[in-house]
Amino acid sequence: MPSDSRKSLGTSRRRFLGQALTAAGTAIVAPKVLDPNSAIAAQPPSANRHSPLQGETPVTLTINGQTHRVNIEPRVTLLDALRERLNLTGTKKGCDHGQCGACTVLVDGDRIYSCLTLAIMQEGRSITTIEGLATGAQLHPVQAAFIENDGFQCGYCTPGQICAAIALLDEVKRGCASAVTVDLPQPPESQTLSEAEIKERLSGNLCRCSAYNGIVAAIQQALGQTPPSPAAMILVQEVAG
Repeated sequence: MPSDSRKSLGTSRRRFLGQALTAAGTAIVAPKVLDPNSAIAAQPPSANRHSPLQGETPVTLTINGQTHRVNIEPRVTLLDALRERLNLTGTKKGCDHGQCGACTVLVDGDRIYSCLTLAIMQEGRSITTIEGLATGAQLHPVQAAFIENDGFQCGYCTPGQICAAIALLDEVKRGCASAVTVDLPQPPESQTLSEAEIKERLSGNLCRCSAYNGIVAAIQQALGQTPPSPAAMILVQEVAG
């Protein structure tokens, strides 16, 4: 057979095989691509419930002891669900990037940045916001300590500061160490927690007004320590300045 004929035959055979494979792939893939409902129906019910193809999905959240059912997109953060859907605006949106701590809430007693977690991830867990700390007209001891020690100025960061402080008290009771703890096997207790420890443990919550002295004093009071009086704090600042 002439070389030109063999070359033509080889080219035709390759073209035929390529067309056949393309047609077969289209027959297999196209129905799923063109009919997304078929793909959803093929999934188990548990997968369909939170499928992003369905838009909003029902979510049940337990917040401050109450059950809330909301329909939200799976990508909605806990912070936005609290503020935009449930009107719990005590939790503040600061940087929205997990850098300032203004959005701190308690989940099963642990502090988290609500801007960095999805609301849908918190089903079955107990969420506490600043609105749920007081018992009627009786303030939480940390709330009262912040007021008595001027632990705030503009107040925007205060809800997150208070939630973080409450978690801090619990962490100390459980014997959790920090980055500045000297003796890791024996972390400090409430009565011996130093100012350096308090500042380190609250370093994830920023105050643009720089009310840190009042915040530290409030936590010292909540720990059962005797914080310095406001007059003494002013004197220390003047000497240091």
